[in-house]
Amino acid sequence: MSGVTLSNVIKKYGDVEVIHGVDLEIDDGEFCVFVGPSGCGKSTLLRMVAGLEETTGGAIRIGDREVTRMDPAERGVAMVFQTYALYPHMTVKENMGFGLKMNGHPKTEIEAKVSEASRILKLDDYLKRKPAALSGGQRQRVAIGRAIVRGPEVFLFDEPLSNLDAELRVEMRVEIARLHKEIGATMIYVTHDQVEAMTLADKIVVLRAGHIEQVGAPLDLYRDPDSRFVAGFIGSPAMNFLQGTVGDGYVTVPGLQADVPLSMTLPAAGTKVILGVRPEHLVIDPAGVSHSVELTEALGGVSYAYLTAETGEKLIVEERGDDRSARGAAVGLSFDPARAMLFDAATERRIR
Repeated sequence: MSGVTLSNVIKKYGDVEVIHGVDLEIDDGEFCVFVGPSGCGKSTLLRMVAGLEETTGGAIRIGDREVTRMDPAERGVAMVFQTYALYPHMTVKENMGFGLKMNGHPKTEIEAKVSEASRILKLDDYLKRKPAALSGGQRQRVAIGRAIVRGPEVFLFDEPLSNLDAELRVEMRVEIARLHKEIGATMIYVTHDQVEAMTLADKIVVLRAGHIEQVGAPLDLYRDPDSRFVAGFIGSPAMNFLQGTVGDGYVTVPGLQADVPLSMTLPAAGTKVILGVRPEHLVIDPAGVSHSVELTEALGGVSYAYLTAETGEKLIVEERGDDRSARGAAVGLSFDPARAMLFDAATERRIR
């Protein structure tokens, strides 16, 4: 197995640059997830690693080999796509072994590799079926099995679960996590779903408009984001953001009708800032400033109350226990200022 290194990687379509000098190191055996909104460049970057998109500038290395100009077949990667791309007239067994057969591998070797992949993916009972007789999750496992039998140095996944229903997505997330643990291969996984990213990744790469916003372990990004974008993208529901103005040791936040004392080194008084507080850190408090409840999502063990401040800013509050806020109610809010994060209103970078 091998790690992947991107050095000042650039992608242009004509005069339009869509990937802007990306530097990234993915360790051998690491599960790395590219995450970001649609159009941020995550799939383009993955396809550049695969060799399906030409790299305009910079270098890509897999292990100790530079592969920037190599054909996809020479790179030692295997890709699993959003669409399963299975041959409908072939059985599961034939689909999984087809690539090796076309490359002239001995029949005994193909049998052994297909059998091992089938064991790992729990497909032994389906080897004689054709794709039409499989569920979506089973078809995706076959597509992953086809990649496994090639014995690649790096596995590439391009939104492989987006065609599955919610229950199957959860099931397949567990399967992919188990697969990574069992075979220990380097895996790069693209998704727009930050829940997938948080549950699967050793390392998350947050992309925005062709730039890397931040790289880190899932909980590190959640607890210590570098920018408003990362703070809002990582975490579900998203972080609450409120406009504020720096005072002398505090931030005046009109949406909370409060001066919030903060222990960090603050910028000059009068500086415009954004205060961020996660839904689970807001507390329903009768003594707090009153806000109107527009909607409550009751999800069983947890609920989310959607509130509107007098300034018109929206807030989400996580509630647990038996008492839940009702729609139309006026509720007070409070929070521990130590839990708040502060961002520069102009640059949206974190103030620490």
